[in-house]
Amino acid sequence: MKTLTSESLRKMYLDFFKSKGHAVIASASLIPENDPTVLFTTAGMHPLVPYLLGEKHPAGKRLTDVQKCVRTGDIDEVGDSSHCTFFEMLGNWSLGDYFKDEMIPWSFEFLTSPEYLGIPVEDIAVTCFAGDSDCPRDEESANKWIKCGILPQNVYFLPKSCLLDRSPSPRDAHESRLPASA
Repeated sequence: MKTLTSESLRKMYLDFFKSKGHAVIASASLIPENDPTVLFTTAGMHPLVPYLLGEKHPAGKRLTDVQKCVRTGDIDEVGDSSHCTFFEMLGNWSLGDYFKDEMIPWSFEFLTSPEYLGIPVEDIAVTCFAGDSDCPRDEESANKWIKCGILPQNVYFLPKSCLLDRSPSPRDAHESRLPASA
């Protein structure tokens, strides 16, 4: 895997998605405009919510950005080895233009290609939705990841609670692994 500076990673990410037809948009303010429900931008998607809900974005249907964010949801944990107050989220956004068929192979390419991050495929684990009474298990995504080259034993199925709460980690969810025969 390459050694990168934060500046070179940002540029590489934005250039990658620009090559896939995305418009590069600027980071929005840390203090959200026209949203009295929050004090700070806490996620990369926050400034794009109106567009994710259907409004047309002036830059088009494919966007990429580096959004400045302030962490507040777990502010009491800030200061340990994995929590900070300020960070940047790298984002790529499809406003009704593409979905899994394009995004999963693009993600795999960015992560594994020597031209980009060059992470060895055996070092990558992915998560897919385990399903519930509202929505079936996401076998489609799992199969697309495996088709790209992800090892079946590195595909994990997690319930909504894990995907929303960020716990437990995929490494802790062994019972949610894709069966080896898949």
